[in-house]
Amino acid sequence: MAAVDLAQIAAQLQSQDSKDRMLALASLRNVPAEQAAPLIRQMIHDPNIQIRSMAVFALGLKPDEAAFDILIDLLKSDPDYGIRADAAGALGYLEDPRAFETLVRAFYEDTDWLVRFSAAVSLGNLKDPRAHDVLMQALQSKEAVMQQAAISAVGEIGDLEAIDEILKFAQSDDWLVRQRLAEALGHLPSPKAESALRYLEKTAIFR
Repeated sequence: MAAVDLAQIAAQLQSQDSKDRMLALASLRNVPAEQAAPLIRQMIHDPNIQIRSMAVFALGLKPDEAAFDILIDLLKSDPDYGIRADAAGALGYLEDPRAFETLVRAFYEDTDWLVRFSAAVSLGNLKDPRAHDVLMQALQSKEAVMQQAAISAVGEIGDLEAIDEILKFAQSDDWLVRQRLAEALGHLPSPKAESALRYLEKTAIFR
């Protein structure tokens, strides 16, 4: 992107109109990360919470060397649960193994289910087998979306030891849970997973 366009975006990010700032932030999707990230970072503490959320999300997709530490700090200490959830999700996009401990802590200690949900999803994105215990805990949640996240993450990390646990959801009333189960089983090569997939296909239980 030409320097003049970046200059225009930078100027628009300073607009008093939140709509201008939001449009400018959205326009950075087509800008290389090394150029976009410094501008995105400027919006991390914008007074508009929707813009803050967009910026945190964008920093996960357009990171630079400072992105990891910023997202970790936001997840640990931001007073807004939505921003903490966004930071947890963005850390998953980075796929940086250094985030593992912080995401685990967020899952166990954060009081908001959305943050815990985002942490579970991102633990799957990290593909770290150490997430097994956390994901088994997430499976016990009464929230269907948390169950979906945990099942998907089990597939992402290729956790063969968790097959028996996720198969307990084969007859869940929630079709999305069953769909996530089918997708996860596709990542878990084993006779038990193949048998379960045949059952799901035969009964069309995940459609």
